[in-house]
Amino acid sequence: MANPKISIITITYNSEKTLEQTILSVLSQNYDNLEYLIIDGGSRDSTLEIVNKYRDNIAVVVSEPDHGISDAFNKGIKYATGEIIGIINSDDLLMPGALTAIANHYDPSIDVYSGNVIFWNEDTGDEFSSKPEISFDKLRLQYSVAHPGRFITKTAYEKYGCYSVELRYNMDIDLLCRFYKQGAHFIHIDEDFAKFRMGGTTADSIYKKKEDYRLFIKNYGGSNWDFKKIWIKAVIKYNLIRLSTLLLGESFRFRYYKFRRRFF
Repeated sequence: MANPKISIITITYNSEKTLEQTILSVLSQNYDNLEYLIIDGGSRDSTLEIVNKYRDNIAVVVSEPDHGISDAFNKGIKYATGEIIGIINSDDLLMPGALTAIANHYDPSIDVYSGNVIFWNEDTGDEFSSKPEISFDKLRLQYSVAHPGRFITKTAYEKYGCYSVELRYNMDIDLLCRFYKQGAHFIHIDEDFAKFRMGGTTADSIYKKKEDYRLFIKNYGGSNWDFKKIWIKAVIKYNLIRLSTLLLGESFRFRYYKFRRRFF
């Protein structure tokens, strides 16, 4: 079995409620060539006290103000020294055996190792496993992507670039589309890599994401008219889901995302 060094980055900001679960899910991996990095945005709660409990097992801890999620991701990538880099945010979990599964498929010619992600509603306990988007055409039509299921080599980041600091929400879709367009090599491993807690910035209002939509469409050759069509469709869908959730309960939203991830 290959034994590549794998770096896991967790970005945090005032994450005292969920961070310890995340840390334990990483440190409990039965994999001996692990490097763990925590990039904190200058938390004001007990986040750093939690980090310090496990400081002996964390290679890099940075705590300072940043310029958003992309900036924090890029900072972690800069400090990471592993051949492969994964990002597990402070409200998500790394699944047992994930790193071993990646190591078993290690190939220096592969740029992106894509695994399945379990979508999890903590309030209801509902969850389902979703396979990653497998083509550029499917990926570019997504409104969000579960980046904890993507492990990317350090050399790929150096070759194709890191996360765009212009984007606050669609930075992970943008990065993967850019990788596809530039010829990066992807592999799908049919194992659950991470558990994604539904909510966070993914659940933010669609209206906050308008500029991200505009920039993303522009970056991939779309016109202003393309943006308007896609934006109107996104707003209509968002409001229909929101109204249906209000009428039918939170379980409707979960069932909708389960259906959408499985069939689209």
